[in-house]
Amino acid sequence: QVQLVESGGGLVQPGSSLRLSCAASGINSSLYAMAWYRQAPGKQREMAAFISPGGSTIYDDSVKGRLTISRDNAKNTVYLQMNSLKPEDTAVYSCKVTQWGHPYWGPGTQVTFSS
Repeated sequence: QVQLVESGGGLVQPGSSLRLSCAASGINSSLYAMAWYRQAPGKQREMAAFISPGGSTIYDDSVKGRLTISRDNAKNTVYLQMNSLKPEDTAVYSCKVTQWGHPYWGPGTQVTFSS
């Protein structure tokens, strides 16, 4: 059974950095494209970053230059390095993999700005 588990979220301040992890099990994630999505309060879920099996990446314009997606195939894990965080980055961050047309999602990890 395919499972994705995100971790690394928490309380942050403007300009700070955070690294999120998405650990996969039940699947050889190196064979599949992986993506990080985020859903801000009151908004629809949107894709923030995408990485192909070969390592090619795509980013939403709102995160280009600040977020970096990477993968460690030996650990079956995908990361999202988040730098220069802004209040509008507050969201639940989830990772996704699609196997044989079926999408699998993790439960998500919350990133929240402290006041």
